[in-house]
Amino acid sequence: MPRSKARTRGRGPVRRRLLPRPRIMLGSLLVLVFVGVLVVQAYINAEFKSDHLDSEVGDQAGVPTEILNGGPVINTTGGQASTSRMPPKTIALTFDDGPDPTWTPKILDVLEENDAHGTFFVVGSEVSRHPQLTKRITDEGNELGLHTFTHPNLQRLAPWRRTLELSQTQVAIARATGVHTNLARFPYSSKNAAIDEINWKIIKDAGKQGYLVVVNDLDSEDWQRPGVPQIIKNATPTGDDSAIILFHDAGGDRQQSVDALRQFIPAMKARGFQFTTVTEGLNGTIAQSNQAAAAKVPLLPENPSAAHSDVWRGSAVIWTVRLADGLVWFIAILFLIVGALTIGRTALLLLLATRHARQRRKKSWSWGPPVVEPVSIIVPAYNEKEGIEAAVRSLAGGDYPAIEVVVVDDGSTDGTAALVEQMKLPNVRVVRVPNGGKSNALNTGIALARHDLIVTVDGDTIFEPDSIRTLVQPFADPTVGAIAGNVKVGNRERMVAAWQHIEYVIGFNLDRRLYEVLGIMPTVPGAIGAFRREALRQVGGISDETLAEDTDVTMAMLRQGWRVVYAEDAKAWTEAPATLEQLYRQRYRWSYGTMQAMWKHRRALFDKGPSGRFGRLGLPFLALFGVALPMLAPVVDIMLVYGLVFWELEETVVAWVGMLALQLFTAAVAFRFDSESLKPLWRLPLQQFAYRQLMYLVLMQSATTALTGGRLRWHKLHRAGLVARTEVPPPPAAEVAPVVDTWPSTLGQGRAESHPAAGRAVARPAVPSQTVRHQQTAELGPEDLPSAGSPPGGGSGPVYTG
Repeated sequence: MPRSKARTRGRGPVRRRLLPRPRIMLGSLLVLVFVGVLVVQAYINAEFKSDHLDSEVGDQAGVPTEILNGGPVINTTGGQASTSRMPPKTIALTFDDGPDPTWTPKILDVLEENDAHGTFFVVGSEVSRHPQLTKRITDEGNELGLHTFTHPNLQRLAPWRRTLELSQTQVAIARATGVHTNLARFPYSSKNAAIDEINWKIIKDAGKQGYLVVVNDLDSEDWQRPGVPQIIKNATPTGDDSAIILFHDAGGDRQQSVDALRQFIPAMKARGFQFTTVTEGLNGTIAQSNQAAAAKVPLLPENPSAAHSDVWRGSAVIWTVRLADGLVWFIAILFLIVGALTIGRTALLLLLATRHARQRRKKSWSWGPPVVEPVSIIVPAYNEKEGIEAAVRSLAGGDYPAIEVVVVDDGSTDGTAALVEQMKLPNVRVVRVPNGGKSNALNTGIALARHDLIVTVDGDTIFEPDSIRTLVQPFADPTVGAIAGNVKVGNRERMVAAWQHIEYVIGFNLDRRLYEVLGIMPTVPGAIGAFRREALRQVGGISDETLAEDTDVTMAMLRQGWRVVYAEDAKAWTEAPATLEQLYRQRYRWSYGTMQAMWKHRRALFDKGPSGRFGRLGLPFLALFGVALPMLAPVVDIMLVYGLVFWELEETVVAWVGMLALQLFTAAVAFRFDSESLKPLWRLPLQQFAYRQLMYLVLMQSATTALTGGRLRWHKLHRAGLVARTEVPPPPAAEVAPVVDTWPSTLGQGRAESHPAAGRAVARPAVPSQTVRHQQTAELGPEDLPSAGSPPGGGSGPVYTG
C-alpha cells in the first residue's frame, strides 16, 4: 500500500512536526503576551523631562487674539473659543506630574494644615500605580485634572494617540477615585502667549472631547529647585490679581516646593487671598457673570461621579500597569540572579578546571601502571550506514594491543551489519538483534563481550589511533568505574555545527573538568566512554527507563561509590546535527532524558554515603546549572533588547559587552585547554543571541513534557557521514544473537526493586510482532527512527549568558 494512503487511512505513523501545532500556538500566544506586556511597561514608564522643555513657538497666525491674550482656562467645547480667569484675589494652586508616593502626601499635608485646596494634574500611569494616593487627593477636597497617561509631547503624537493619552488617564482616575474630570493640561505647555497653531489644533481637539484646557498665569519654576525664596517670588501675583500657579508634586526632589508652600500659603492669606481649585474658581467667575447676564450659565460640577463603564475600563488599565510593572521587576530580579549565578559558576569553573588542567600537565602525573588489559568495544548501531565503516575501521585499527569490536546491529533496515561484515576485519564481530533500543543493544553487547574493560561507542563516531589507549589509562586506579572521553564535532563547516563545536569545547569538555574535581560527573557520553564490567554489574547494567541511558548509568555508578573521571586526551569525532530542526530534536531528547534520570535518582538526596553525597551535591548542582540557569539565560537577552529600546543605550551596551567579554574569556581558556584554534570564536556573539534561544525553547518543552507526564519517542538524526562510504549490499539473512535474559543475568536470582538501576532492558528473541515492526519502520520518515544518548558533558547543555 502506498505510504500516502496508509497515512490517510491512519494505518501508519504520521510524520511528526518539530513542535506539535497546539504547542506552537500556545508558545506563540505566550510570547505575544509577554512581548505585549513589556511594550506596555515601556510605554507607561516613558521617562520625561521638566514641563518647561525648551521649544520654539511656531506660527501663531491662526490662533485667535482673544486666546493669546486671554485667561489661563481655555474653552473650545461646542466649537467656541473663549478663556476665563479666576476671580480677583483668588489663587488656584496646580500641581503637575503626580501622584508621587513621596512628595504628594507632603504637599497634601501642607494644604490640609493651611485649610487650602489645589488642583492636581495627574499622569495616568502614576494614578494606576498609586490609586489610593489619588483617592486621598479627592477625599481631602482637592481636584483632579488630566496630564496625559505617559507625559509625552503631544505635538509629536498622532491624533489617535493624543486621544488615547487622555482617555486612559480618565478611566484610571475613574477606577481609583470614582470621579470624572473635565480639566486637562498638556505636558510642556506654559502660558497663553506660547500657543501656536499646532498647539491650538490640539486644544481644539481636546475641546471636541469635552475638556477645558488649563495653562497658567505664574510658574513657580520649582522644577529648577532655585531655592525657597525664589520659588515664593515666582509664585507671588501682582497686587490683587488672580492667578493659576504651577507647582510640581513629582518628577524629582520637591522638598523646596513643600517648604515654599508652607510659607507661601499663610503669606497670601494674610494679604486677603483665598485658595481654590480651578473649577471652584471658575464657578466664582461664572457666578459673577451671571449677576449681570440675562442667560444664566450653569455652574461646573467639581469631581463629578464617573460612569460605571469608565470604572470598569479603568480596572483593566490599572491591572495592566500592575502586571507590566510586576513582570519587569520579576525579570530584573531574575536578571540579577542569572548574573550572580553566571559569574559564580564561571569563577568556579575557571578555578577548578584550571586546577584540573594544571594537575594533568604535571610531568609527575600518572594514573598508575600502564593499562594493557584487553578491551571490548561495544558499538550499538541502528541504520548507521553513513558512518559505520569509518567508525569501525578507526576502532579496530587503533594502537591498543588487544581490542575486540562488537557491533550490535539493532534491527537495522539499511544494511548496516552487512557493511561491517564485508570489511572482514579480524577483531570485529557483528551481532544482530531484533530492534529493541539502544539500552538493549548495549546490554547484549556487554553480555557477549569477552573482556572486562568495556568501551561504548556510537555508530557514527570516529576514534583517533591512540583514543582507546588514552581512554582506559585511568583504570589503573581501582576506584575508577567509568571514564568520559573528549567528544569533538567533526562537521564544523556549517554555522549550526560550528556553534555546537564551540558548545562542546566550552560547555561540555570544560564542564567535565569541573565535574571530576567535584566528584559528580553526571554523564559518560555514549560517543566515547569506558566502564568496568564489575561496575556495570553492580548497578544492574544499562537501564532503559530513561531516554538518557548514559546519564542514568553514570549516576547509578556514582551512587554506588565508583569514581567517574575525564580523559581529555581520548578524542572521538562525531557528526553533529547540521540543521536547527535536527539540533532541536536532539537537544529535546537529551534534556528530557536528563530530567528523567534526575527524577529517577531523586532518592539519593536522602541517602547516606556516596549515594547521599551525589544526591546532595550532584543533583542540586545539575538542577541549578544544567536546567534552571539555561532556562533563565534568555532574561539577559530580554533585558538587552529592552534596554536598547527603552533604557539608557550606553549602560545597556556596556553591560552586554561585559558579559560577552566574560564569556569570550571563558571560551578562550576552554579552547586553550583543548588545544583548539580560537578562530571559531568569532561566531560566539551570534551564538549567544540566537543559539541560546533555541536551547531555551528545548528546555521549556522538555520541562513541560516532564511535568505533564508526556512520553517522548526516539528520533534518528539525518547523517551524512564524516567520510565517504561504500554502497550498501543487499542484507543477508539475519542471524539473531542468542537470547539474553538480562545483563547481568538474573536467571535464578532475585533483584531488589530498590536497586539504583532497576528496570534494565532485555535482549529479546525475534517474534512475529517484531517482524511487523520492521515493516512499519521501513515506512517511517527519518525523523521517526530511534536514536539515543545524552549531552556529552551531562545535563542539558552549557549556559551562555554573554
